[in-house]
Amino acid sequence: MLSLSRPSRPSDRRRSPRSLRVVAGVVAAICLLPMLAVLLAALTGGSDTLAHLAGTVLGRYVGNTAALVALVSVGTFMLGTGAAWLVTMTEFRGRRWLEIALVIPLAFPAYVLAYAYTHILDHPGIVQASLRALMGWGPRDYWFPEIRSLGGAAAMLILVLYPYVYLLARAAFLQQSATTFLAARALGQTPLKAFVRVSIPMARPAIASGVLLAVMETIADFGTVAYFGVQTFATGIYTSWFSLADRAAAAQLAVGILSVALLLALLERGSRGRARYHNTRRQEPMTRMQLKGWVGAAATLLCAIPVAFGCVIPVIALTVMGLGSEQDLLSPRYLGFIRNSILLAGTAALCTVAAAIALGYLQRLDQGRGPRIAGNIARLGYAVPGGVIAVGLMVPFAQFDNTLDAWMRATFDVSTGLLITGSIWLLVAAYMIRFLAAALGAYEGGQVAVNANMDAASRALGQSAFGTLRRVHFPILRPSLLTALLIVFVDVMKELPATLILRPFNFDTLAVQAFRLASDERLEGAAVPSLVIVAIGLLPVILICRQVGRHPSRRG
Repeated sequence: MLSLSRPSRPSDRRRSPRSLRVVAGVVAAICLLPMLAVLLAALTGGSDTLAHLAGTVLGRYVGNTAALVALVSVGTFMLGTGAAWLVTMTEFRGRRWLEIALVIPLAFPAYVLAYAYTHILDHPGIVQASLRALMGWGPRDYWFPEIRSLGGAAAMLILVLYPYVYLLARAAFLQQSATTFLAARALGQTPLKAFVRVSIPMARPAIASGVLLAVMETIADFGTVAYFGVQTFATGIYTSWFSLADRAAAAQLAVGILSVALLLALLERGSRGRARYHNTRRQEPMTRMQLKGWVGAAATLLCAIPVAFGCVIPVIALTVMGLGSEQDLLSPRYLGFIRNSILLAGTAALCTVAAAIALGYLQRLDQGRGPRIAGNIARLGYAVPGGVIAVGLMVPFAQFDNTLDAWMRATFDVSTGLLITGSIWLLVAAYMIRFLAAALGAYEGGQVAVNANMDAASRALGQSAFGTLRRVHFPILRPSLLTALLIVFVDVMKELPATLILRPFNFDTLAVQAFRLASDERLEGAAVPSLVIVAIGLLPVILICRQVGRHPSRRG
Protein backbone atom coordinates (compact mmCIF):
# COMPACT_ATOMS: atom_id res chain seq x y z
CA MET A 1 0.00 0.00 0.00
CA LEU A 2 1.50 3.33 -1.02
CA SER A 3 2.21 5.68 1.84
CA LEU A 4 0.57 9.07 1.78
CA SER A 5 3.39 10.62 3.75
CA ARG A 6 5.78 12.96 1.98
CA PRO A 7 9.01 14.63 2.99
CA SER A 8 8.87 17.98 4.69
CA ARG A 9 9.21 20.89 2.31
CA PRO A 10 9.87 24.56 2.93
CA SER A 11 6.39 25.37 1.63
CA ASP A 12 4.70 23.23 4.30
CA ARG A 13 4.86 25.99 6.88
CA ARG A 14 3.41 28.53 4.47
CA ARG A 15 0.52 26.17 3.63
CA SER A 16 -0.50 25.81 7.27
CA PRO A 17 -2.43 28.84 8.65
CA ARG A 18 -0.62 30.81 11.30
CA SER A 19 -3.66 30.74 13.58
CA LEU A 20 -3.63 26.94 13.46
CA ARG A 21 0.03 26.87 14.44
CA VAL A 22 -0.69 29.23 17.33
CA VAL A 23 -3.58 27.09 18.62
CA ALA A 24 -1.51 23.91 18.34
CA GLY A 25 1.37 25.61 20.15
CA VAL A 26 -0.88 26.76 22.99
CA VAL A 27 -2.36 23.26 23.34
CA ALA A 28 1.10 21.69 23.44
CA ALA A 29 2.25 24.26 26.03
CA ILE A 30 -0.77 23.53 28.25
CA CYS A 31 -0.07 19.79 27.99
CA LEU A 32 3.59 20.29 28.86
CA LEU A 33 3.04 22.70 31.76
CA PRO A 34 2.00 20.22 34.50
CA MET A 35 4.78 17.82 33.55
CA LEU A 36 7.40 20.57 33.75
CA ALA A 37 6.01 21.66 37.11
CA VAL A 38 6.23 18.10 38.44
CA LEU A 39 9.71 17.62 36.97
CA LEU A 40 10.91 20.85 38.58
CA ALA A 41 9.56 19.71 41.93
CA ALA A 42 11.30 16.35 41.51
CA LEU A 43 14.66 17.94 40.68
CA THR A 44 14.49 20.32 43.62
CA GLY A 45 13.63 17.52 46.03
CA GLY A 46 17.20 16.28 46.29
CA SER A 47 18.51 12.75 46.55
CA ASP A 48 17.63 12.25 50.23
CA THR A 49 13.96 11.83 49.45
CA LEU A 50 14.67 9.33 46.67
CA ALA A 51 17.08 7.40 48.90
CA HIS A 52 14.44 7.20 51.60
CA LEU A 53 11.89 5.90 49.10
CA ALA A 54 14.35 3.32 47.76
CA GLY A 55 14.95 2.01 51.25
CA THR A 56 11.30 1.81 52.25
CA VAL A 57 8.47 1.51 49.76
CA LEU A 58 9.89 2.01 46.26
CA GLY A 59 10.49 -1.69 45.69
CA ARG A 60 6.88 -2.49 46.65
CA TYR A 61 5.59 0.24 44.34
CA VAL A 62 7.68 -1.06 41.43
CA GLY A 63 6.78 -4.70 41.99
CA ASN A 64 3.04 -4.14 42.38
CA THR A 65 2.84 -1.76 39.43
CA ALA A 66 4.82 -4.12 37.18
CA ALA A 67 2.71 -7.12 38.20
CA LEU A 68 -0.49 -5.17 37.63
CA VAL A 69 0.68 -4.02 34.18
CA ALA A 70 1.68 -7.57 33.19
CA LEU A 71 -1.61 -9.11 34.32
CA VAL A 72 -3.74 -6.43 32.66
CA SER A 73 -1.73 -6.60 29.41
CA VAL A 74 -2.17 -10.35 29.08
CA GLY A 75 -5.80 -10.30 30.19
CA THR A 76 -6.93 -7.47 27.90
CA PHE A 77 -5.04 -8.96 24.96
CA MET A 78 -6.66 -12.37 25.35
CA LEU A 79 -10.18 -11.13 26.04
CA GLY A 80 -10.20 -8.27 23.54
CA THR A 81 -8.49 -10.00 20.63
CA GLY A 82 -10.30 -13.32 21.03
CA ALA A 83 -13.73 -11.71 21.29
CA ALA A 84 -13.02 -9.38 18.35
CA TRP A 85 -12.02 -12.26 16.08
CA LEU A 86 -15.02 -14.39 17.04
CA VAL A 87 -17.66 -11.70 16.42
CA THR A 88 -15.94 -10.52 13.21
CA MET A 89 -14.89 -13.74 11.50
CA THR A 90 -17.45 -16.29 12.71
CA GLU A 91 -21.21 -16.71 13.01
CA PHE A 92 -22.72 -18.22 16.15
CA ARG A 93 -25.85 -17.92 18.24
CA GLY A 94 -26.13 -14.50 19.88
CA ARG A 95 -23.27 -12.94 17.87
CA ARG A 96 -25.12 -9.76 16.90
CA TRP A 97 -26.16 -9.05 20.46
CA LEU A 98 -22.74 -9.86 21.91
CA GLU A 99 -21.07 -7.68 19.26
CA ILE A 100 -22.51 -4.62 21.02
CA ALA A 101 -22.64 -6.02 24.54
CA LEU A 102 -18.88 -6.65 24.58
CA VAL A 103 -18.27 -2.88 24.56
CA ILE A 104 -20.63 -2.08 27.45
CA PRO A 105 -18.04 -2.65 30.25
CA LEU A 106 -16.19 0.40 28.87
CA ALA A 107 -18.87 2.51 30.57
CA PHE A 108 -17.89 1.13 34.00
CA PRO A 109 -15.12 2.75 36.03
CA ALA A 110 -12.91 0.08 37.56
CA TYR A 111 -13.58 1.45 41.05
CA VAL A 112 -17.32 0.91 40.53
CA LEU A 113 -16.70 -2.77 39.79
CA ALA A 114 -14.50 -2.85 42.89
CA TYR A 115 -17.42 -1.62 45.01
CA ALA A 116 -19.80 -4.17 43.50
CA TYR A 117 -17.54 -7.21 43.80
CA THR A 118 -16.44 -6.27 47.30
CA HIS A 119 -20.11 -6.30 48.29
CA ILE A 120 -20.53 -9.71 46.62
CA LEU A 121 -17.28 -11.53 47.47
CA ASP A 122 -16.10 -10.02 50.74
CA HIS A 123 -16.50 -11.97 53.99
CA PRO A 124 -19.99 -10.59 54.78
CA GLY A 125 -20.99 -10.81 51.09
CA ILE A 126 -23.65 -13.04 49.64
CA VAL A 127 -21.22 -15.62 48.20
CA GLN A 128 -19.29 -16.39 51.38
CA ALA A 129 -22.38 -16.06 53.57
CA SER A 130 -24.19 -18.60 51.37
CA LEU A 131 -21.23 -21.00 51.50
CA ARG A 132 -21.10 -20.81 55.29
CA ALA A 133 -24.84 -21.38 55.60
CA LEU A 134 -24.86 -24.25 53.09
CA MET A 135 -21.79 -26.10 54.35
CA GLY A 136 -22.03 -25.22 58.02
CA TRP A 137 -18.54 -23.72 58.01
CA GLY A 138 -17.15 -21.29 60.52
CA PRO A 139 -15.03 -18.25 59.63
CA ARG A 140 -11.77 -20.30 59.89
CA ASP A 141 -12.99 -23.53 58.28
CA TYR A 142 -12.45 -22.57 54.65
CA TRP A 143 -10.28 -20.52 52.31
CA PHE A 144 -11.69 -18.01 49.85
CA PRO A 145 -9.78 -15.75 47.43
CA GLU A 146 -9.31 -12.23 48.81
CA ILE A 147 -10.96 -9.70 46.52
CA ARG A 148 -9.07 -6.80 48.08
CA SER A 149 -5.73 -7.86 46.60
CA LEU A 150 -3.47 -7.27 43.63
CA GLY A 151 -5.17 -10.08 41.73
CA GLY A 152 -8.57 -8.58 42.48
CA ALA A 153 -7.47 -5.15 41.26
CA ALA A 154 -6.09 -6.70 38.06
CA ALA A 155 -9.38 -8.53 37.45
CA MET A 156 -11.39 -5.30 37.85
CA LEU A 157 -9.12 -3.43 35.45
CA ILE A 158 -9.16 -6.23 32.85
CA LEU A 159 -12.96 -6.34 32.85
CA VAL A 160 -13.30 -2.61 32.12
CA LEU A 161 -10.25 -2.10 29.86
CA TYR A 162 -10.45 -5.03 27.44
CA PRO A 163 -12.95 -3.08 25.23
CA TYR A 164 -10.06 -0.82 24.17
CA VAL A 165 -8.36 -3.84 22.60
CA TYR A 166 -11.66 -5.26 21.37
CA LEU A 167 -12.69 -2.11 19.49
CA LEU A 168 -9.34 -1.56 17.79
CA ALA A 169 -8.80 -5.25 16.99
CA ARG A 170 -12.33 -5.57 15.63
CA ALA A 171 -11.83 -2.58 13.35
CA ALA A 172 -8.55 -4.07 12.12
CA PHE A 173 -10.12 -7.46 11.44
CA LEU A 174 -12.97 -5.83 9.52
CA GLN A 175 -10.45 -4.10 7.25
CA GLN A 176 -8.52 -7.29 6.48
CA SER A 177 -9.06 -9.00 3.17
CA ALA A 178 -10.12 -12.62 3.20
CA THR A 179 -7.45 -13.47 0.61
CA THR A 180 -4.57 -13.97 3.02
CA PHE A 181 -6.67 -15.91 5.52
CA LEU A 182 -8.03 -18.21 2.80
CA ALA A 183 -4.50 -18.70 1.44
CA ALA A 184 -3.38 -19.90 4.85
CA ARG A 185 -6.34 -22.26 5.02
CA ALA A 186 -5.52 -23.58 1.54
CA LEU A 187 -1.98 -24.34 2.75
CA GLY A 188 -3.37 -26.66 5.41
CA GLN A 189 -3.66 -24.32 8.40
CA THR A 190 -6.56 -24.82 10.78
CA PRO A 191 -8.77 -21.78 11.45
CA LEU A 192 -7.08 -21.31 14.83
CA LYS A 193 -3.57 -21.47 13.36
CA ALA A 194 -4.54 -19.13 10.52
CA PHE A 195 -5.90 -16.72 13.12
CA VAL A 196 -2.67 -16.84 15.16
CA ARG A 197 -0.24 -16.75 12.21
CA VAL A 198 -2.08 -14.44 9.80
CA SER A 199 -4.90 -12.40 11.34
CA ILE A 200 -3.14 -11.36 14.55
CA PRO A 201 0.15 -10.30 12.89
CA MET A 202 -1.75 -8.18 10.36
CA ALA A 203 -3.76 -6.54 13.15
CA ARG A 204 -0.77 -6.21 15.49
CA PRO A 205 -0.48 -2.38 15.34
CA ALA A 206 -4.13 -1.94 16.34
CA ILE A 207 -3.92 -4.62 19.04
CA ALA A 208 -0.70 -3.14 20.43
CA SER A 209 -2.31 0.31 20.54
CA GLY A 210 -5.27 -1.07 22.49
CA VAL A 211 -3.04 -2.89 24.97
CA LEU A 212 -0.94 0.26 25.37
CA LEU A 213 -4.08 2.28 26.17
CA ALA A 214 -5.03 -0.33 28.78
CA VAL A 215 -1.52 -0.16 30.28
CA MET A 216 -1.66 3.64 30.48
CA GLU A 217 -4.99 3.44 32.29
CA THR A 218 -3.59 0.78 34.63
CA ILE A 219 -0.54 2.72 35.81
CA ALA A 220 -2.69 5.86 36.21
CA ASP A 221 -5.50 4.12 38.15
CA PHE A 222 -6.01 5.31 41.70
CA GLY A 223 -9.57 4.50 42.77
CA THR A 224 -9.36 0.72 42.41
CA VAL A 225 -5.90 0.13 43.89
CA ALA A 226 -6.53 2.58 46.73
CA TYR A 227 -9.82 0.91 47.67
CA PHE A 228 -8.23 -2.56 47.53
CA GLY A 229 -5.17 -1.45 49.51
CA VAL A 230 -2.66 -2.26 46.73
CA GLN A 231 0.40 0.00 46.96
CA THR A 232 1.40 1.22 43.49
CA PHE A 233 3.07 4.31 42.10
CA ALA A 234 -0.33 6.02 41.88
CA THR A 235 -1.21 5.43 45.54
CA GLY A 236 2.34 6.38 46.52
CA ILE A 237 1.96 9.74 44.80
CA TYR A 238 -1.23 10.53 46.68
CA THR A 239 0.16 9.34 50.00
CA SER A 240 3.33 11.38 49.59
CA TRP A 241 1.60 14.51 48.31
CA PHE A 242 -1.52 14.70 50.45
CA SER A 243 -0.94 12.55 53.53
CA LEU A 244 2.79 13.16 54.11
CA ALA A 245 2.90 16.62 52.45
CA ASP A 246 6.13 15.58 50.69
CA ARG A 247 5.87 17.11 47.23
CA ALA A 248 9.38 16.08 46.24
CA ALA A 249 8.66 12.39 46.86
CA ALA A 250 5.37 12.58 45.00
CA ALA A 251 6.98 14.36 42.07
CA GLN A 252 9.81 11.82 41.85
CA LEU A 253 7.30 8.96 41.85
CA ALA A 254 5.33 10.74 39.12
CA VAL A 255 8.49 11.07 37.02
CA GLY A 256 8.99 7.33 37.46
CA ILE A 257 5.49 6.60 36.11
CA LEU A 258 6.05 8.93 33.16
CA SER A 259 9.39 7.32 32.34
CA VAL A 260 7.90 3.81 32.33
CA ALA A 261 4.99 4.88 30.13
CA LEU A 262 7.28 6.63 27.65
CA LEU A 263 9.53 3.58 27.48
CA LEU A 264 6.55 1.34 26.70
CA ALA A 265 5.34 3.72 24.01
CA LEU A 266 8.79 4.00 22.42
CA LEU A 267 9.28 0.22 22.40
CA GLU A 268 5.87 -0.33 20.78
CA ARG A 269 6.45 2.36 18.14
CA GLY A 270 9.95 1.11 17.46
CA SER A 271 8.83 -2.48 16.89
CA ARG A 272 5.96 -1.25 14.71
CA GLY A 273 8.37 0.83 12.63
CA ARG A 274 10.45 -2.23 11.78
CA ALA A 275 7.41 -4.16 10.55
CA ARG A 276 6.02 -3.91 7.04
CA TYR A 277 2.34 -4.39 6.19
CA HIS A 278 0.78 -4.74 2.77
CA ASN A 279 -2.84 -4.69 1.75
CA THR A 280 -3.97 -5.81 -1.67
CA ARG A 281 -5.69 -3.19 -3.75
CA ARG A 282 -8.83 -5.31 -3.96
CA GLN A 283 -10.37 -6.10 -0.57
CA GLU A 284 -12.21 -9.42 -0.54
CA PRO A 285 -14.72 -9.38 2.34
CA MET A 286 -14.44 -12.24 4.79
CA THR A 287 -17.26 -14.78 4.78
CA ARG A 288 -18.04 -15.66 8.37
CA MET A 289 -17.45 -19.26 9.34
CA GLN A 290 -20.56 -20.96 10.72
CA LEU A 291 -19.98 -22.34 14.21
CA LYS A 292 -22.54 -24.94 15.26
CA GLY A 293 -22.94 -27.52 17.97
CA TRP A 294 -20.60 -27.42 20.93
CA VAL A 295 -18.15 -25.17 19.05
CA GLY A 296 -20.82 -22.51 18.57
CA ALA A 297 -21.93 -22.89 22.20
CA ALA A 298 -18.32 -22.45 23.33
CA ALA A 299 -17.97 -19.27 21.22
CA THR A 300 -21.18 -17.86 22.74
CA LEU A 301 -19.97 -18.72 26.24
CA LEU A 302 -16.50 -17.21 25.70
CA CYS A 303 -17.99 -13.92 24.48
CA ALA A 304 -20.68 -13.88 27.17
CA ILE A 305 -18.29 -14.35 30.12
CA PRO A 306 -16.69 -10.87 29.99
CA VAL A 307 -20.14 -9.31 29.45
CA ALA A 308 -21.57 -11.16 32.45
CA PHE A 309 -18.71 -10.35 34.82
CA GLY A 310 -18.03 -6.87 33.45
CA CYS A 311 -21.62 -5.68 33.17
CA VAL A 312 -24.55 -7.94 34.16
CA ILE A 313 -23.41 -9.07 37.61
CA PRO A 314 -22.17 -5.61 38.70
CA VAL A 315 -25.42 -3.96 37.55
CA ILE A 316 -27.51 -6.48 39.48
CA ALA A 317 -25.37 -6.07 42.57
CA LEU A 318 -25.37 -2.27 42.40
CA THR A 319 -29.14 -2.21 41.84
CA VAL A 320 -29.78 -4.38 44.89
CA MET A 321 -27.38 -2.24 46.93
CA GLY A 322 -28.98 0.98 45.69
CA LEU A 323 -32.49 -0.18 46.56
CA GLY A 324 -31.34 -0.78 50.12
CA SER A 325 -29.72 2.63 50.49
CA GLU A 326 -31.21 5.90 51.66
CA GLN A 327 -30.03 7.89 48.64
CA ASP A 328 -32.73 9.78 46.74
CA LEU A 329 -31.76 9.94 43.08
CA LEU A 330 -34.46 12.54 42.29
CA SER A 331 -33.48 14.92 45.05
CA PRO A 332 -32.16 18.36 44.03
CA ARG A 333 -28.76 17.36 45.42
CA TYR A 334 -28.40 14.34 43.14
CA LEU A 335 -29.82 16.20 40.17
CA GLY A 336 -27.05 18.73 40.78
CA PHE A 337 -24.45 15.95 40.72
CA ILE A 338 -25.82 14.71 37.38
CA ARG A 339 -25.91 18.23 35.91
CA ASN A 340 -22.33 18.95 36.99
CA SER A 341 -21.06 15.65 35.61
CA ILE A 342 -22.71 16.08 32.21
CA LEU A 343 -21.59 19.72 31.99
CA LEU A 344 -17.97 18.84 32.71
CA ALA A 345 -17.95 15.81 30.39
CA GLY A 346 -19.60 17.65 27.48
CA THR A 347 -17.41 20.75 27.76
CA ALA A 348 -14.23 18.72 28.11
CA ALA A 349 -15.15 16.48 25.15
CA LEU A 350 -15.74 19.46 22.83
CA CYS A 351 -12.53 21.23 23.88
CA THR A 352 -10.46 18.05 23.66
CA VAL A 353 -11.69 17.09 20.19
CA ALA A 354 -11.17 20.68 18.97
CA ALA A 355 -7.58 20.52 20.23
CA ALA A 356 -7.09 17.12 18.55
CA ILE A 357 -8.36 18.53 15.23
CA ALA A 358 -5.95 21.48 15.47
CA LEU A 359 -2.97 19.24 16.18
CA GLY A 360 -3.90 16.49 13.73
CA TYR A 361 -4.67 18.82 10.84
CA LEU A 362 -1.50 20.84 11.43
CA GLN A 363 0.58 17.66 11.26
CA ARG A 364 -1.09 16.85 7.94
CA LEU A 365 -0.35 20.29 6.50
CA ASP A 366 3.12 20.68 7.98
CA GLN A 367 5.15 17.53 8.50
CA GLY A 368 8.09 19.37 9.98
CA ARG A 369 9.65 18.88 13.38
CA GLY A 370 7.52 21.43 15.24
CA PRO A 371 4.07 19.89 14.62
CA ARG A 372 5.50 16.41 15.22
CA ILE A 373 6.91 17.47 18.59
CA ALA A 374 3.61 19.16 19.50
CA GLY A 375 1.74 15.95 18.69
CA ASN A 376 4.11 13.84 20.78
CA ILE A 377 3.75 16.23 23.73
CA ALA A 378 -0.05 16.01 23.46
CA ARG A 379 0.14 12.23 23.80
CA LEU A 380 2.13 12.35 27.03
CA GLY A 381 -0.88 13.22 29.18
CA TYR A 382 -2.37 9.74 28.90
CA ALA A 383 0.66 8.36 30.74
CA VAL A 384 0.30 10.72 33.71
CA PRO A 385 -2.18 10.10 36.54
CA GLY A 386 -4.99 12.60 36.72
CA GLY A 387 -3.93 13.69 40.20
CA VAL A 388 -0.43 14.54 39.01
CA ILE A 389 -1.84 16.63 36.16
CA ALA A 390 -4.18 18.38 38.59
CA VAL A 391 -1.41 19.28 41.02
CA GLY A 392 0.89 20.27 38.16
CA LEU A 393 -1.76 22.74 37.00
CA MET A 394 -2.71 23.94 40.44
CA VAL A 395 0.76 25.05 41.52
CA PRO A 396 1.64 27.44 38.63
CA PHE A 397 -1.88 28.83 38.22
CA ALA A 398 -2.27 29.42 41.95
CA GLN A 399 1.01 31.33 41.85
CA PHE A 400 -0.27 33.33 38.89
CA ASP A 401 -3.57 34.15 40.60
CA ASN A 402 -1.85 35.24 43.81
CA THR A 403 0.67 37.37 41.94
CA LEU A 404 -2.02 39.05 39.85
CA ASP A 405 -4.19 39.68 42.89
CA ALA A 406 -1.27 41.24 44.78
CA TRP A 407 -0.41 43.49 41.84
CA MET A 408 -4.02 44.61 41.35
CA ARG A 409 -4.32 45.40 45.07
CA ALA A 410 -1.11 47.42 45.07
CA THR A 411 -1.87 49.25 41.82
CA PHE A 412 -5.64 49.73 41.70
CA ASP A 413 -6.72 48.68 45.21
CA VAL A 414 -8.91 46.00 43.59
CA SER A 415 -8.87 42.32 44.47
CA THR A 416 -9.20 39.89 41.57
CA GLY A 417 -9.37 36.80 43.77
CA LEU A 418 -8.69 33.43 42.19
CA LEU A 419 -9.51 33.86 38.51
CA ILE A 420 -8.25 30.48 37.30
CA THR A 421 -7.56 28.29 40.32
CA GLY A 422 -10.69 26.50 41.43
CA SER A 423 -12.55 27.31 38.21
CA ILE A 424 -14.26 24.86 35.95
CA TRP A 425 -11.89 25.76 33.11
CA LEU A 426 -8.81 24.56 34.97
CA LEU A 427 -10.60 21.26 35.49
CA VAL A 428 -11.49 21.12 31.78
CA ALA A 429 -7.82 21.77 30.95
CA ALA A 430 -6.81 18.83 33.15
CA TYR A 431 -9.31 16.59 31.34
CA MET A 432 -8.02 17.77 27.96
CA ILE A 433 -4.43 16.96 28.89
CA ARG A 434 -5.44 13.57 30.27
CA PHE A 435 -7.55 12.41 27.32
CA LEU A 436 -6.14 14.29 24.33
CA ALA A 437 -4.17 11.23 23.25
CA ALA A 438 -7.36 9.19 22.88
CA ALA A 439 -9.09 11.91 20.85
CA LEU A 440 -6.00 12.44 18.70
CA GLY A 441 -5.74 8.72 18.00
CA ALA A 442 -9.38 8.50 16.90
CA TYR A 443 -9.01 11.59 14.70
CA GLU A 444 -5.81 10.37 13.04
CA GLY A 445 -7.35 6.94 12.50
CA GLY A 446 -10.15 8.52 10.47
CA GLN A 447 -7.77 10.87 8.68
CA VAL A 448 -6.19 7.92 6.91
CA ALA A 449 -9.35 7.68 4.79
CA VAL A 450 -8.77 11.21 3.42
CA ASN A 451 -6.53 10.74 0.40
CA ALA A 452 -3.83 13.34 -0.22
CA ASN A 453 -5.24 13.88 -3.71
CA MET A 454 -8.46 15.21 -2.14
CA ASP A 455 -6.48 17.97 -0.46
CA ALA A 456 -4.68 18.82 -3.68
CA ALA A 457 -7.93 18.96 -5.65
CA SER A 458 -9.58 21.14 -3.02
CA ARG A 459 -6.70 23.61 -2.96
CA ALA A 460 -6.61 23.67 -6.78
CA LEU A 461 -10.29 24.67 -6.73
CA GLY A 462 -9.46 27.68 -4.57
CA GLN A 463 -10.30 26.37 -1.11
CA SER A 464 -8.23 27.57 1.81
CA ALA A 465 -6.81 25.20 4.41
CA PHE A 466 -9.81 25.78 6.68
CA GLY A 467 -12.18 25.47 3.73
CA THR A 468 -10.66 22.09 2.88
CA LEU A 469 -11.02 21.02 6.50
CA ARG A 470 -14.66 22.08 6.64
CA ARG A 471 -15.87 20.92 3.21
CA VAL A 472 -13.71 17.84 2.57
CA HIS A 473 -12.35 16.47 5.84
CA PHE A 474 -15.29 16.96 8.21
CA PRO A 475 -17.86 15.01 6.12
CA ILE A 476 -15.44 12.06 5.85
CA LEU A 477 -14.24 12.30 9.45
CA ARG A 478 -17.70 12.60 11.02
CA PRO A 479 -17.73 9.00 12.37
CA SER A 480 -14.21 9.37 13.78
CA LEU A 481 -15.02 12.72 15.38
CA LEU A 482 -18.18 11.28 16.93
CA THR A 483 -16.15 8.37 18.29
CA ALA A 484 -13.57 10.76 19.73
CA LEU A 485 -16.28 12.87 21.39
CA LEU A 486 -17.95 9.85 22.94
CA ILE A 487 -14.69 8.31 24.19
CA VAL A 488 -13.65 11.53 25.93
CA PHE A 489 -17.18 12.03 27.33
CA VAL A 490 -17.22 8.57 28.90
CA ASP A 491 -13.66 8.91 30.23
CA VAL A 492 -14.41 12.27 31.87
CA MET A 493 -17.55 10.86 33.50
CA LYS A 494 -15.37 8.19 35.11
CA GLU A 495 -12.37 10.39 36.00
CA LEU A 496 -11.91 10.67 39.76
CA PRO A 497 -8.55 12.02 41.03
CA ALA A 498 -8.37 15.20 38.92
CA THR A 499 -11.98 16.00 39.82
CA LEU A 500 -11.31 15.50 43.52
CA ILE A 501 -8.41 17.95 43.49
CA LEU A 502 -9.50 20.66 41.05
CA ARG A 503 -13.27 20.86 41.34
CA PRO A 504 -14.64 24.28 42.28
CA PHE A 505 -15.98 24.76 45.77
CA ASN A 506 -19.36 23.07 46.27
CA PHE A 507 -19.19 21.59 42.77
CA ASP A 508 -19.37 17.82 43.32
CA THR A 509 -19.89 15.19 40.64
CA LEU A 510 -21.25 11.67 40.64
CA ALA A 511 -17.73 10.21 40.77
CA VAL A 512 -16.80 12.34 43.78
CA GLN A 513 -20.00 11.36 45.61
CA ALA A 514 -19.46 7.65 44.92
CA PHE A 515 -15.84 7.80 46.14
CA ARG A 516 -16.79 9.73 49.25
CA LEU A 517 -19.46 7.20 50.28
CA ALA A 518 -17.26 4.19 49.47
CA SER A 519 -14.38 5.65 51.48
CA ASP A 520 -16.74 5.68 54.47
CA GLU A 521 -17.61 2.00 53.72
CA ARG A 522 -21.13 3.05 52.78
CA LEU A 523 -21.17 0.81 49.72
CA GLU A 524 -24.94 0.74 49.42
CA GLY A 525 -25.01 4.52 49.20
CA ALA A 526 -22.10 4.54 46.72
CA ALA A 527 -24.08 2.22 44.45
CA VAL A 528 -26.57 4.96 43.50
CA PRO A 529 -24.14 7.49 41.94
CA SER A 530 -22.18 4.57 40.49
CA LEU A 531 -25.26 3.33 38.66
CA VAL A 532 -25.94 6.80 37.28
CA ILE A 533 -22.35 7.04 35.98
CA VAL A 534 -22.82 3.72 34.21
CA ALA A 535 -26.26 4.66 32.84
CA ILE A 536 -25.01 7.95 31.39
CA GLY A 537 -22.01 6.23 29.87
CA LEU A 538 -23.95 3.33 28.33
CA LEU A 539 -25.53 5.24 25.43
CA PRO A 540 -22.24 6.71 24.13
CA VAL A 541 -20.55 3.32 24.46
CA ILE A 542 -23.30 1.56 22.49
CA LEU A 543 -23.12 4.27 19.82
CA ILE A 544 -19.37 3.71 19.51
CA CYS A 545 -19.88 0.04 18.68
CA ARG A 546 -22.79 0.67 16.32
CA GLN A 547 -20.74 3.32 14.51
CA VAL A 548 -17.91 0.84 13.93
CA GLY A 549 -20.14 -1.81 12.40
CA ARG A 550 -22.90 0.26 10.80
CA HIS A 551 -21.86 -0.46 7.21
CA PRO A 552 -20.34 -3.93 7.13
CA SER A 553 -20.40 -3.91 3.34
CA ARG A 554 -17.80 -1.12 3.38
CA ARG A 555 -15.39 -2.91 5.68
CA GLY A 556 -12.40 -2.26 3.43
